[in-house]
Amino acid sequence: MTDTVLIGTAKGLIEVEFGMYPTITQVHFQGFPVTMVYADPRNGRWWVGISHKHWGQKLHFSDDKGSTWLEASVPSFGDRLMSNMNKAVLHQIWTMASGGEDQPNTLWLGTEPGALFVSRDGGTTFELVEGLWNDPSRIIETQWFATGSKHPFLHTIQIDPQDSSHLYVAISCAGVFESIDGGITWQPKNNGLKSAYLPEPDVDIGHDPHNLWLHPKNGNILWQQNHCGIFYSDDGARHWKEVSDDSGVPSYGFAMVIDVLDPAKAWVIPALNDEQRIPPGLSLSVFHTDNFGKSWSSISEGLPDKNCFDIVLRQSFARKGEKMVFGTNSGNVYYRLDNTTSWRCLTNNLTKVNVTVFV
Repeated sequence: MTDTVLIGTAKGLIEVEFGMYPTITQVHFQGFPVTMVYADPRNGRWWVGISHKHWGQKLHFSDDKGSTWLEASVPSFGDRLMSNMNKAVLHQIWTMASGGEDQPNTLWLGTEPGALFVSRDGGTTFELVEGLWNDPSRIIETQWFATGSKHPFLHTIQIDPQDSSHLYVAISCAGVFESIDGGITWQPKNNGLKSAYLPEPDVDIGHDPHNLWLHPKNGNILWQQNHCGIFYSDDGARHWKEVSDDSGVPSYGFAMVIDVLDPAKAWVIPALNDEQRIPPGLSLSVFHTDNFGKSWSSISEGLPDKNCFDIVLRQSFARKGEKMVFGTNSGNVYYRLDNTTSWRCLTNNLTKVNVTVFV
Protein backbone atom coordinates (compact mmCIF):
# COMPACT_ATOMS: atom_id res chain seq x y z
CA MET A 1 0.00 0.00 0.00
CA THR A 2 1.31 3.43 -0.95
CA ASP A 3 0.93 6.33 1.46
CA THR A 4 1.79 9.99 1.12
CA VAL A 5 4.12 11.75 3.54
CA LEU A 6 4.36 15.53 3.79
CA ILE A 7 7.62 16.95 5.14
CA GLY A 8 7.61 20.59 6.19
CA THR A 9 11.09 22.10 5.99
CA ALA A 10 12.75 25.48 6.34
CA LYS A 11 12.69 25.79 2.54
CA GLY A 12 9.42 24.23 1.44
CA LEU A 13 6.91 21.40 1.71
CA ILE A 14 8.21 18.07 0.40
CA GLU A 15 5.67 15.53 -0.88
CA VAL A 16 6.79 11.90 -0.75
CA GLU A 17 5.10 8.86 -2.27
CA PHE A 18 5.77 6.40 0.52
CA GLY A 19 5.73 2.89 -0.92
CA MET A 20 8.34 0.15 -0.82
CA TYR A 21 10.82 2.67 -2.24
CA PRO A 22 9.74 6.15 -1.10
CA THR A 23 10.35 8.91 -3.62
CA ILE A 24 9.99 12.68 -3.58
CA THR A 25 7.27 13.60 -6.04
CA GLN A 26 6.77 17.33 -5.57
CA VAL A 27 7.95 20.41 -3.67
CA HIS A 28 5.34 22.98 -2.65
CA PHE A 29 6.04 26.52 -1.36
CA GLN A 30 9.61 26.40 -2.56
CA GLY A 31 11.98 28.52 -0.51
CA PHE A 32 9.51 29.27 2.29
CA PRO A 33 9.68 27.94 5.88
CA VAL A 34 6.85 25.49 6.57
CA THR A 35 6.20 25.21 10.31
CA MET A 36 2.84 23.39 10.45
CA VAL A 37 1.30 20.61 8.35
CA TYR A 38 -2.05 18.96 9.01
CA ALA A 39 -4.32 16.66 7.02
CA ASP A 40 -7.94 16.72 8.18
CA PRO A 41 -9.07 13.07 8.39
CA ARG A 42 -12.72 14.09 7.96
CA ASN A 43 -12.44 15.64 4.51
CA GLY A 44 -8.84 15.09 3.32
CA ARG A 45 -8.01 18.81 3.30
CA TRP A 46 -4.31 19.62 3.64
CA TRP A 47 -3.36 22.61 5.80
CA VAL A 48 0.05 24.30 5.82
CA GLY A 49 1.37 27.05 8.07
CA ILE A 50 4.21 29.19 6.75
CA SER A 51 6.45 31.64 8.60
CA HIS A 52 7.37 34.23 5.99
CA LYS A 53 10.40 36.31 6.84
CA HIS A 54 8.83 39.48 5.45
CA TRP A 55 5.07 38.82 5.51
CA GLY A 56 4.65 37.05 8.81
CA GLN A 57 2.44 34.01 9.35
CA LYS A 58 0.37 32.57 6.52
CA LEU A 59 -2.12 29.71 6.42
CA HIS A 60 -2.88 27.75 3.22
CA PHE A 61 -5.10 24.79 2.39
CA SER A 62 -5.64 22.40 -0.51
CA ASP A 63 -8.67 20.24 -1.30
CA ASP A 64 -7.01 18.45 -4.22
CA LYS A 65 -3.88 17.00 -2.59
CA GLY A 66 -1.66 19.94 -3.36
CA SER A 67 -2.58 20.58 -7.00
CA THR A 68 -3.93 23.98 -6.01
CA TRP A 69 -3.63 26.00 -2.81
CA LEU A 70 -5.82 28.71 -1.32
CA GLU A 71 -4.91 31.16 1.43
CA ALA A 72 -6.97 31.28 4.63
CA SER A 73 -7.17 34.03 7.23
CA VAL A 74 -4.76 33.66 10.12
CA PRO A 75 -5.95 34.09 13.70
CA SER A 76 -5.55 37.47 15.34
CA PHE A 77 -5.06 38.53 18.95
CA GLY A 78 -6.70 41.88 18.32
CA ASP A 79 -5.82 44.33 21.09
CA ARG A 80 -5.06 41.67 23.68
CA LEU A 81 -1.93 42.06 25.77
CA MET A 82 0.77 39.71 26.94
CA SER A 83 1.49 39.38 30.66
CA ASN A 84 4.27 41.98 30.23
CA MET A 85 1.62 44.37 28.85
CA ASN A 86 3.06 44.29 25.33
CA LYS A 87 0.57 43.74 22.52
CA ALA A 88 0.12 40.08 21.63
CA VAL A 89 1.29 39.37 18.07
CA LEU A 90 1.13 36.05 16.21
CA HIS A 91 4.70 34.72 15.89
CA GLN A 92 4.05 31.17 14.67
CA ILE A 93 1.30 28.67 13.92
CA TRP A 94 2.45 25.48 15.63
CA THR A 95 -0.29 22.89 15.34
CA MET A 96 -3.81 22.08 14.18
CA ALA A 97 -6.39 19.46 15.17
CA SER A 98 -9.89 18.67 13.94
CA GLY A 99 -12.98 18.43 16.08
CA GLY A 100 -14.78 15.14 16.47
CA GLU A 101 -17.15 13.47 14.04
CA ASP A 102 -19.99 15.38 15.69
CA GLN A 103 -18.16 18.67 14.93
CA PRO A 104 -17.56 18.54 11.17
CA ASN A 105 -16.67 22.23 10.89
CA THR A 106 -14.51 22.58 14.01
CA LEU A 107 -10.75 23.14 13.86
CA TRP A 108 -8.37 23.91 16.70
CA LEU A 109 -5.15 25.86 16.21
CA GLY A 110 -2.18 26.27 18.58
CA THR A 111 0.15 29.25 18.34
CA GLU A 112 3.09 31.22 19.67
CA PRO A 113 2.54 33.10 21.88
CA GLY A 114 0.84 30.27 23.78
CA ALA A 115 -2.79 30.37 22.77
CA LEU A 116 -5.54 28.15 21.43
CA PHE A 117 -7.86 29.29 18.65
CA VAL A 118 -10.99 27.56 17.39
CA SER A 119 -12.87 27.73 14.10
CA ARG A 120 -16.51 26.65 13.84
CA ASP A 121 -16.72 27.26 10.09
CA GLY A 122 -14.07 24.93 8.70
CA GLY A 123 -11.19 27.37 8.98
CA THR A 124 -12.76 30.47 7.42
CA THR A 125 -12.44 32.35 10.71
CA PHE A 126 -10.69 31.64 14.01
CA GLU A 127 -11.47 33.00 17.45
CA LEU A 128 -9.34 32.98 20.58
CA VAL A 129 -10.24 30.45 23.27
CA GLU A 130 -10.62 32.96 26.07
CA GLY A 131 -10.74 30.46 28.93
CA LEU A 132 -7.15 29.35 28.36
CA TRP A 133 -5.82 32.77 27.40
CA ASN A 134 -7.26 34.31 30.57
CA ASP A 135 -5.96 31.59 32.90
CA PRO A 136 -4.62 33.31 36.03
CA SER A 137 -1.37 31.36 35.82
CA ARG A 138 -0.59 33.19 32.59
CA ILE A 139 -1.90 36.69 33.13
CA ILE A 140 -1.51 37.17 36.89
CA GLU A 141 1.03 34.76 38.31
CA THR A 142 3.03 34.58 35.04
CA GLN A 143 3.90 30.92 35.55
CA TRP A 144 4.06 30.54 31.77
CA PHE A 145 7.50 31.43 30.52
CA ALA A 146 9.78 31.02 27.52
CA THR A 147 13.13 29.25 27.29
CA GLY A 148 14.68 29.14 23.83
CA SER A 149 11.64 30.76 22.26
CA LYS A 150 10.46 34.34 22.50
CA HIS A 151 7.22 33.29 24.17
CA PRO A 152 5.48 30.24 25.60
CA PHE A 153 3.95 28.31 22.71
CA LEU A 154 1.13 25.78 22.35
CA HIS A 155 2.52 22.98 20.19
CA THR A 156 0.20 19.99 20.75
CA ILE A 157 -3.58 19.51 20.78
CA GLN A 158 -5.11 16.13 21.58
CA ILE A 159 -8.87 15.54 21.19
CA ASP A 160 -10.59 12.63 22.92
CA PRO A 161 -12.07 10.58 20.04
CA GLN A 162 -14.89 9.43 22.33
CA ASP A 163 -15.78 12.94 23.55
CA SER A 164 -15.22 15.99 21.36
CA SER A 165 -15.59 18.35 24.32
CA HIS A 166 -12.63 16.71 26.06
CA LEU A 167 -9.21 17.96 24.98
CA TYR A 168 -5.65 18.37 26.17
CA VAL A 169 -3.03 20.90 25.13
CA ALA A 170 0.71 21.02 25.78
CA ILE A 171 2.43 24.37 26.24
CA SER A 172 6.15 25.11 26.45
CA CYS A 173 6.75 26.31 29.12
CA ALA A 174 3.60 25.94 31.17
CA GLY A 175 2.61 22.28 31.03
CA VAL A 176 -0.36 20.13 30.13
CA PHE A 177 -3.88 21.54 30.46
CA GLU A 178 -7.21 19.74 30.15
CA SER A 179 -10.71 20.92 29.28
CA ILE A 180 -13.83 18.77 29.60
CA ASP A 181 -16.28 21.42 28.39
CA GLY A 182 -15.04 22.22 24.89
CA GLY A 183 -12.43 24.77 25.92
CA ILE A 184 -14.52 26.93 28.22
CA THR A 185 -12.61 26.05 31.39
CA TRP A 186 -9.16 24.52 31.91
CA GLN A 187 -7.22 22.70 34.60
CA PRO A 188 -3.46 21.98 34.76
CA LYS A 189 -2.56 18.29 34.59
CA ASN A 190 1.07 18.17 35.71
CA ASN A 191 1.04 16.15 38.92
CA GLY A 192 4.08 13.87 39.03
CA LEU A 193 6.18 15.89 36.58
CA LYS A 194 9.54 17.24 37.70
CA SER A 195 10.95 20.52 36.42
CA ALA A 196 14.61 20.26 37.35
CA TYR A 197 15.31 23.73 35.98
CA LEU A 198 13.03 25.41 38.57
CA PRO A 199 13.81 26.14 42.24
CA GLU A 200 10.74 24.05 43.14
CA PRO A 201 10.62 21.09 40.70
CA ASP A 202 7.15 19.95 41.83
CA VAL A 203 5.29 23.13 40.81
CA ASP A 204 1.79 22.77 39.43
CA ILE A 205 2.49 24.98 36.40
CA GLY A 206 5.77 25.78 34.68
CA HIS A 207 6.64 22.47 33.02
CA ASP A 208 7.98 21.90 29.53
CA PRO A 209 6.28 19.06 27.65
CA HIS A 210 8.06 18.56 24.34
CA ASN A 211 5.48 16.16 22.90
CA LEU A 212 2.10 14.84 24.06
CA TRP A 213 -0.01 11.87 22.93
CA LEU A 214 -3.49 10.74 23.97
CA HIS A 215 -4.08 7.12 23.07
CA PRO A 216 -7.00 6.87 20.60
CA LYS A 217 -8.24 3.52 21.95
CA ASN A 218 -7.79 4.19 25.66
CA GLY A 219 -8.54 7.70 26.83
CA ASN A 220 -6.87 7.09 30.19
CA ILE A 221 -3.43 6.59 28.60
CA LEU A 222 -1.25 9.59 27.76
CA TRP A 223 2.43 9.76 26.90
CA GLN A 224 4.79 12.71 26.88
CA GLN A 225 8.40 13.38 26.03
CA ASN A 226 9.21 16.10 28.52
CA HIS A 227 12.20 18.40 28.94
CA CYS A 228 12.97 16.43 32.11
CA GLY A 229 12.25 12.87 31.04
CA ILE A 230 9.71 10.52 29.50
CA PHE A 231 6.37 10.22 31.30
CA TYR A 232 3.11 8.37 30.90
CA SER A 233 -0.24 8.44 32.68
CA ASP A 234 -2.78 5.65 33.01
CA ASP A 235 -5.43 7.71 34.80
CA GLY A 236 -6.29 10.49 32.36
CA ALA A 237 -3.33 12.74 33.30
CA ARG A 238 -4.32 12.96 36.97
CA HIS A 239 -0.83 11.70 37.70
CA TRP A 240 2.29 11.23 35.58
CA LYS A 241 4.90 8.49 36.07
CA GLU A 242 8.47 8.92 34.86
CA VAL A 243 9.58 6.02 32.67
CA SER A 244 12.95 7.28 31.44
CA ASP A 245 15.65 4.68 30.92
CA ASP A 246 17.80 4.14 34.01
CA SER A 247 20.95 4.88 32.02
CA GLY A 248 19.61 8.27 30.97
CA VAL A 249 19.16 7.16 27.35
CA PRO A 250 16.44 7.64 26.40
CA SER A 251 15.49 10.57 28.61
CA TYR A 252 15.92 13.98 26.99
CA GLY A 253 14.58 14.61 23.51
CA PHE A 254 11.73 16.05 21.50
CA ALA A 255 10.26 13.47 19.12
CA MET A 256 7.88 10.70 20.15
CA VAL A 257 5.31 8.46 18.46
CA ILE A 258 3.00 5.79 19.90
CA ASP A 259 1.21 2.69 18.66
CA VAL A 260 -2.44 3.52 18.00
CA LEU A 261 -3.52 -0.05 18.87
CA ASP A 262 -1.26 -1.01 21.78
CA PRO A 263 -1.02 1.71 24.46
CA ALA A 264 2.10 0.10 25.98
CA LYS A 265 4.22 0.88 22.92
CA ALA A 266 6.12 4.10 22.24
CA TRP A 267 9.20 5.25 20.32
CA VAL A 268 11.52 8.17 21.06
CA ILE A 269 14.60 9.69 19.43
CA PRO A 270 16.87 11.03 22.19
CA ALA A 271 19.17 14.03 22.33
CA LEU A 272 22.01 14.31 24.84
CA ASN A 273 20.65 17.18 26.95
CA ASP A 274 19.38 20.74 26.80
CA GLU A 275 22.83 22.34 26.58
CA GLN A 276 24.23 19.76 24.14
CA ARG A 277 21.53 19.15 21.58
CA ILE A 278 23.30 16.33 19.79
CA PRO A 279 22.67 12.58 19.71
CA PRO A 280 24.07 10.73 22.74
CA GLY A 281 27.49 9.43 21.76
CA LEU A 282 27.07 11.17 18.39
CA SER A 283 25.02 8.13 17.36
CA LEU A 284 21.55 8.72 15.90
CA SER A 285 19.26 6.26 17.68
CA VAL A 286 15.61 5.31 18.01
CA PHE A 287 14.45 3.63 21.22
CA HIS A 288 11.32 1.55 21.71
CA THR A 289 9.29 0.26 24.63
CA ASP A 290 6.46 -2.28 24.55
CA ASN A 291 5.80 -2.32 28.31
CA PHE A 292 4.93 1.27 29.26
CA GLY A 293 8.57 2.25 29.62
CA LYS A 294 9.66 -0.43 32.07
CA SER A 295 12.45 -1.18 29.60
CA TRP A 296 13.75 0.44 26.42
CA SER A 297 15.64 -1.07 23.50
CA SER A 298 17.45 0.47 20.56
CA ILE A 299 16.10 -0.18 17.07
CA SER A 300 18.75 1.83 15.26
CA GLU A 301 20.21 -0.49 12.63
CA GLY A 302 20.96 1.51 9.49
CA LEU A 303 21.26 4.90 11.20
CA PRO A 304 24.61 6.74 11.42
CA ASP A 305 26.38 5.48 14.54
CA LYS A 306 29.30 7.89 14.78
CA ASN A 307 30.12 11.55 14.20
CA CYS A 308 26.44 12.40 13.75
CA PHE A 309 25.11 15.73 14.99
CA ASP A 310 21.46 15.44 13.89
CA ILE A 311 18.54 15.78 16.25
CA VAL A 312 14.85 15.33 15.52
CA LEU A 313 12.41 18.10 16.40
CA ARG A 314 9.11 17.55 18.19
CA GLN A 315 6.87 17.23 15.11
CA SER A 316 9.33 15.54 12.77
CA PHE A 317 8.70 11.86 13.63
CA ALA A 318 5.66 10.07 12.17
CA ARG A 319 4.26 6.54 12.25
CA LYS A 320 1.46 4.81 10.35
CA GLY A 321 0.89 1.11 10.77
CA GLU A 322 4.38 -0.36 10.90
CA LYS A 323 5.90 2.41 8.78
CA MET A 324 7.97 5.12 10.43
CA VAL A 325 9.72 8.16 9.02
CA PHE A 326 11.60 11.07 10.57
CA GLY A 327 13.54 14.10 9.41
CA THR A 328 16.39 15.86 11.18
CA ASN A 329 17.50 19.41 11.78
CA SER A 330 20.28 18.79 9.23
CA GLY A 331 17.89 17.87 6.42
CA ASN A 332 18.30 14.11 6.49
CA VAL A 333 15.23 11.85 6.24
CA TYR A 334 15.16 8.20 7.34
CA TYR A 335 12.40 5.60 7.11
CA ARG A 336 11.58 2.08 8.26
CA LEU A 337 8.92 -0.05 6.59
CA ASP A 338 8.20 -2.65 9.28
CA ASN A 339 9.50 -4.27 12.43
CA THR A 340 11.99 -6.46 10.58
CA THR A 341 13.72 -3.91 8.36
CA SER A 342 16.55 -1.56 9.19
CA TRP A 343 16.37 2.19 8.72
CA ARG A 344 17.06 3.54 5.25
CA CYS A 345 17.93 7.02 4.09
CA LEU A 346 15.39 8.74 1.84
CA THR A 347 17.46 11.88 1.27
CA ASN A 348 20.39 13.87 2.67
CA ASN A 349 19.61 16.98 0.67
CA LEU A 350 16.86 18.80 2.53
CA THR A 351 17.17 21.65 4.99
CA LYS A 352 15.89 21.62 8.60
CA VAL A 353 12.82 19.41 8.94
CA ASN A 354 10.13 21.01 11.10
CA VAL A 355 7.27 18.55 10.71
CA THR A 356 6.58 15.15 9.14
CA VAL A 357 3.08 13.63 8.70
CA PHE A 358 1.41 10.75 6.93
CA VAL A 359 -1.67 11.84 4.98
